Amino acid sequence: MACGFRRSIAGQLSRVLDLPPENLIKSISAVPVSRKEEVADFQLSLDSLLANNNHSSSDIQVQAKRLAEKLKCDTVVSEISTGRGTVNFKINRELLTKTVLQQVIEDGSKYGLKSELFSGVPQKKIVVEFSSPNIAKKFHVGHLRSTIIGNFIANLKEALGHQVTRINYLGDWGMQFGLLGTGFQLFGYEEKLQSNPLQHLFEIYVQVNKEAADDKSVAKSAQEFFQRLELGDAQAFSLWQKFRDLSIEEYIRIYKRLDVYFDEYSGESFYREKSREILKLLDSKGLLKKTVDLAAAIDRMDKYNFDTMIYVTDKGQKKHFQQVFQMLKIMGYDWVERCQHVPFGVVQGMKTRRGDVTFLEDVLNEIQLRMLQNMASIKTTKKLENPQETAEKVGLAALIIQDFRGALLSDYQFSWDRIFQSRGDTGVFLQYTHARLHSLEETFGCGYLNDFNTACLQEPQSVSILQHLLRFDEVLYRSSQDLQPRHIVSYLLTLSHLAAVAHKTLHIKDSPPEVAGARLHLFKAVRSVLANGMKLLGITPVCRM
Repeated sequence: MACGFRRSIAGQLSRVLDLPPENLIKSISAVPVSRKEEVADFQLSLDSLLANNNHSSSDIQVQAKRLAEKLKCDTVVSEISTGRGTVNFKINRELLTKTVLQQVIEDGSKYGLKSELFSGVPQKKIVVEFSSPNIAKKFHVGHLRSTIIGNFIANLKEALGHQVTRINYLGDWGMQFGLLGTGFQLFGYEEKLQSNPLQHLFEIYVQVNKEAADDKSVAKSAQEFFQRLELGDAQAFSLWQKFRDLSIEEYIRIYKRLDVYFDEYSGESFYREKSREILKLLDSKGLLKKTVDLAAAIDRMDKYNFDTMIYVTDKGQKKHFQQVFQMLKIMGYDWVERCQHVPFGVVQGMKTRRGDVTFLEDVLNEIQLRMLQNMASIKTTKKLENPQETAEKVGLAALIIQDFRGALLSDYQFSWDRIFQSRGDTGVFLQYTHARLHSLEETFGCGYLNDFNTACLQEPQSVSILQHLLRFDEVLYRSSQDLQPRHIVSYLLTLSHLAAVAHKTLHIKDSPPEVAGARLHLFKAVRSVLANGMKLLGITPVCRM
């Protein structure tokens, strides 16, 4: 990929360097778009080829020049030059235009994923555990990052052809259910439980905790309730099951708003029996430490025979997972090497206008409301069939892009003001760009999309977009290596800025048919790649806003 240009360059280099083309492909990278009009399209870094890095910069420069002298231009490469320790390749401009646009349209949602960078990568069975809220409690914003990060990782792995299982490992066992069971028997109402389950359970939990602090008999009742639950008492278990089922129903409703789904809802309760077997094994090895995570990991290997299992949790749990992995290793499970923890930092400053917020649904409602108010000032909003749904999708894009712009491990300050900016590096700008490009296709598509001449796309703005489209596979590859969404975010924002500049100068209306057709093809390619990248991030592109 990179439309086959990288492989063509590697073929010529392999003959000169006497190395297999496969060894060279990953050393050839697309050059990032520059503000200068004329830059090369690809470069080979001599550093990445040399076995050791003891060479001085002047040595590398000399070697780059010597190598460039041995290479020849051909039907693909129109110009060869050298930079600082690099050999640079410029692709034949007409071939570049024709091939990139053809590839984007032909590959559709698979553009960038069929690259030679991914060739030879075996398809794997991958388990991703993410989100993992505590049942009988409203969905806290603290679980939002795990949800959107885990969703991104699962989306990316699936796009690359792996078999992915998405698991939500619920906190659904423990002494808090003794308190909740006792609290419901004292203060609960069946009607309230059915109409607003998590709110009612939250109120009960707060009330029973206060009572237990003042009245030892309440604390004792809670302890007894949990003991009955542990022993499988039918009445206690039935109430717990009801709390669990109603909680999951509520979570599924919120996950639907986030466009997130799970293949399996698991939980601590699933491993009560299995954890007893683990405890016996640990006890026999003198390593007794009670943790259901061990039982869950072992069970998943038995069930899925995974090649990789990824845990997405906050960085505060880093030590916990190090201990879990260490225990599995001591227990003799070599497959623990396939387990990976992806930690992330905390979000600060997520408050609504009503004050401090702890619940995700409040944030989603606030985002939808503010986005509707912003959109109300735009005339086109009146034409939208479902402005609430559009506002939610644009708002989620704003939320996800603000979260994904930096390294996942970093804490970040949430900003309502920044999140809704329609200009600059925001999710609103991405959605706006996608909607505007979609509008171009709707307006002119029927008349011009069949008429297409590549020679009409030689303006600097066109070339910059084509060069940027070349880099998409490298960006996907980089994110697949370190599981960081920021590479894709940065790429899409640059693509949107390039499209905005081109839209001002490369007019379709009143242009000759073949020029209009070529420009429309270019904008359609941008919109397609923009949509592909947004979907990987967990964003649903909008066509109007």
